[in-house]
Amino acid sequence: MFGSLGKIQLSILALILANIIWGAAFPIFKWTLEVIPTFTFVFIRFFGGALLILPFIFKSLKITKTDIPKLILVSIIGVTIQIPLIFFGLKLSPSINAPIIIASGPIILIIASIIFLNEKLRLKVLAGTLISLIGVLAIILRPIIETGGLTGGVLGNFLIFGATLCSVAQALLLKKITVNNDPLTITFWMFLIGVIPIIPLVLIEAQTFNFVQDINIQGFIGLFYGVIFAAVLAHYLWTYGVKYIKASEVGIFSYVDPVATIVVAVPLLGESITPVYIAATILVFFGIFIAEGRIPYHPLQKLKSNL
Repeated sequence: MFGSLGKIQLSILALILANIIWGAAFPIFKWTLEVIPTFTFVFIRFFGGALLILPFIFKSLKITKTDIPKLILVSIIGVTIQIPLIFFGLKLSPSINAPIIIASGPIILIIASIIFLNEKLRLKVLAGTLISLIGVLAIILRPIIETGGLTGGVLGNFLIFGATLCSVAQALLLKKITVNNDPLTITFWMFLIGVIPIIPLVLIEAQTFNFVQDINIQGFIGLFYGVIFAAVLAHYLWTYGVKYIKASEVGIFSYVDPVATIVVAVPLLGESITPVYIAATILVFFGIFIAEGRIPYHPLQKLKSNL
């Protein structure tokens, strides 16, 4: 079925699947964080993911020497900093906010791609993503809009926005690293390097959390999804996709996330879809509609025509 697909089409499919997995992960992770402390969850998710990947790349662990500093930097940004920011943000905010806030990534990515990668700017793209950004800002300030006061949800939303900035930096760095290295090998080293700085924080959490005694089925489900799907599979798919898709075009696939998040969050966590959320989301997707011409293919149409 997929034999006729070229590298570009496979990259599109990989990015779509990765973002579906990550979209569903937001409510699942929020649910899991009720049981497992933040840094412990991060460590198990990525160290476990590295162990699962190791047998597949054991004979090809080598990274191009000149790319090692970039690899260390992307590991710190993409794992050590980004993931705890998302997790702490999820603790304070509804999980359905996360994918909409992360949708602000493309406009940042476009600007960064122009500056650092000399990619061409198209005004239609900029106009569409600016409209989307207005919707994202409405989501970030949603607690103030709906309650008239400053709540912890605003802080949570800003933490998720900080994670979005990390994601943009990660995409730009990976674009350079994947040129000369295998995506799965990069994923392995990112996971392993990224968890090293959080080990002291895990040890601190261990003073009040005993994994053997305190873990339950809720925690196991979250860990299984986090390690197998959200860490190993999704990161590999995303790294593969970044290798063959322009950096400024990668962010558009994050627009798949909100649908997957809502499908899981409403029944699992009982989160509600408010008028403000609906209006903000419409703005985001209207911006997407305008900006859609910024890539030379429509992902689903292109895939359909090749299957």
